[in-house]
Amino acid sequence: DFLCISLVNGFIQLRYNLGEKTVVLQTFQRVHANGNTWHSLKAGRVGNEGYLDLDSINITQKATPGMNALDTHTDFFVGGVSSLNLVNPMAVENEPTSFTGCIREIVINNRELKLTVTDPKGGANVGDCDGTECGYTVCKNNGTCQVENSGFSCSCPQEWTGSTCEQSIHCSQNGCGSQGLCIPQPTLSSYTCVCALGWSGRYCDRKINFFIAKFIGNSYIKYTDPYYDKRDLQYSRISLNFTTNQTDGLIAWIGKGEDEDNDFLAIGLANGTLKIVINLGERISVPLIHSKYSTCCDERWHFVTVIQNQTCIKVYLDEELILFEDIDPHRKYTALNYGGICYFGGFEFGREVNIVTTGLFQKEFIGKIKDVVLFQDSKKVQLMKAEGYNVYNGNYRN
Repeated sequence: DFLCISLVNGFIQLRYNLGEKTVVLQTFQRVHANGNTWHSLKAGRVGNEGYLDLDSINITQKATPGMNALDTHTDFFVGGVSSLNLVNPMAVENEPTSFTGCIREIVINNRELKLTVTDPKGGANVGDCDGTECGYTVCKNNGTCQVENSGFSCSCPQEWTGSTCEQSIHCSQNGCGSQGLCIPQPTLSSYTCVCALGWSGRYCDRKINFFIAKFIGNSYIKYTDPYYDKRDLQYSRISLNFTTNQTDGLIAWIGKGEDEDNDFLAIGLANGTLKIVINLGERISVPLIHSKYSTCCDERWHFVTVIQNQTCIKVYLDEELILFEDIDPHRKYTALNYGGICYFGGFEFGREVNIVTTGLFQKEFIGKIKDVVLFQDSKKVQLMKAEGYNVYNGNYRN
């Protein structure tokens, strides 16, 4: 499989192959080689339908029905490759040649690649294209960059300060300390401190410990499974207790959640009922909802267990089997490759639940979680040893 974007005789081409036939899309307009004009290019695919957009002129095309996923196991190359042997002959029209020009602002699945000296895995013969100290994103938050003898300076909008306009004026004198994040509150001309896991207080200066995690919204815990490499991923299991008075929310997301190709198993609430979603491959997300149960938001403790036996899914709520389904009788994908990452309550700041889950869940969890057990482990997950923010002591009834 491959996906390749190239410049051919002045036209932009997108070529991709999902395992059967190569699809080729080409722009209607040429890219003029004057070296002075930046062009905006968007390309990709949804299932087997590809799209190519050059300066807001869009074309789309569907591949032959069949495979829907891009199965790639190589590095991602920009501008050229380290060896021509890595280029699939169907990925280019003629003999492959490296790109000559400037590239910036590369965004892959909503994540920007940092085209710096240190961030890429490797490279060669790449220099500074802007030619000045300013670049294109030196000054943040719409700041204006000016080249000076000593480098550059940023002229910041009224609400921002710092050498690169990176800090809100409301957080410039914050007292959040090393265990807190300052969140500006412009309407109040103030700020609030969001505390790291294990800390609380107005300025996140009070150490806390708990065995029941309380999520208040805009909260999350990210747990890395130390036994992931030893797991049999064809037979997964997770159980936990939760309580809430909300009708919607993401309770747990077992998976990296970095892009649309990641496997995952998710537990949450939708319209007051328990909702389970699992994806074992090809971005085919199978939601399982038991509509008879609408008591999940009654502020009582509920015990949920989800068992994945290859493609057979069992869901227990309060020790009663409520769902039993084979999501793929053909057994095409049978393992939950979750990367050893488990999220509880939500995701990191700036990663909205409805965006990361592509609308499967609408908001973060508000409530309490305890007694999390993965697989058949004899010990519960020690949530306090994970990372996270805005999670508090739920040991007491408050």
